[in-house]
Amino acid sequence: MTDPGTPPPPHRLMDIATGLWAAKALAVATRMDLFSDLSAAPGLPVAEVAARHGIAERPAELLLTACAGLDLLVREGEGYANTPEAETYLVRGRPDYFGDLLLSLDRRYAGWMRLDEAVAGNVPTNFDPRAKESMFDEQDAALKKTFWASMYALSAPSARALGAALDLGGVRRLLDVGGGGAAYDIELCRRYPRLRATVLDLPFVCELTRERVEEAGLADRVALAPGDFLRDAALPAGHDAVLLSQIMHNWDEPTNRSILRKCHAALPPGGLIVISELLVDDAKDGPLLPALMSLNMLVSTWGRNYTPGEYGQWLTDAGFTDVRTVRFSAPGADGAVVAVKA
Repeated sequence: MTDPGTPPPPHRLMDIATGLWAAKALAVATRMDLFSDLSAAPGLPVAEVAARHGIAERPAELLLTACAGLDLLVREGEGYANTPEAETYLVRGRPDYFGDLLLSLDRRYAGWMRLDEAVAGNVPTNFDPRAKESMFDEQDAALKKTFWASMYALSAPSARALGAALDLGGVRRLLDVGGGGAAYDIELCRRYPRLRATVLDLPFVCELTRERVEEAGLADRVALAPGDFLRDAALPAGHDAVLLSQIMHNWDEPTNRSILRKCHAALPPGGLIVISELLVDDAKDGPLLPALMSLNMLVSTWGRNYTPGEYGQWLTDAGFTDVRTVRFSAPGADGAVVAVKA
């Protein structure tokens, strides 16, 4: 029997402290396309992995061992093979490929390495706020494309979870505000055959999104509306529902309140608004992923992750009624705050 006076071992603290080790190992393996290699040739010997990538056997073996320790690889013969999780999410070209998101996060760890500066100064560290208004002002075209591809990987499973948890069968026209990538629109249109959607986002985002919509075979049901929901005086009308999917955490309270007022003005009476996010508990004591994502907003934006109570108050103040929260489980969102225009 354990002595109640005995302190717990520090294993959990060690797991937290070494979390970056695991993240970097996964990012390097993904950048090497290691999981795609092993999908095509399960059991590939260490020496051959090293030769394919022009590296020594020692780092090849250590990286493979680390990925096996992360339960992403298993031993097969003289080498390693993907686990079902790795085979589903880490093989390039698979429908639910997660690699773009992993690499996008890896590129932004530089800001996390300056978290002490962000905490002390209350300013983002993933970009220079003296030179740019936000991280979305990035001019590198390749980086922009990779970022929105990564957001698709995060949003698609979240959209499927939202569609299963919230009945949108009565919605005919959905306006997805800031819906770059159209992951929510594509997944929701697949689930609800009578639904049509409009993606409102910056012109260059709409151009990047067009190819994704066409590949999904939904160009006749998912429209693209170039615009700026922050600066435009009004949002496109003619929709009976508005979706704000994983964007509200990017902005501060006054900006979010302004967005909600525009949404209210754009909707007809009885129109639905859906805020899909990683929601911090009202007590602000977790859960872990929303809490850490909120801290990620400190280093990346001027926003944070908000609570259902905060969203509910803003919605009420904007003129919405019947506020409720629908919970589900997904990597990009764990719930939706829903309300109706009176």
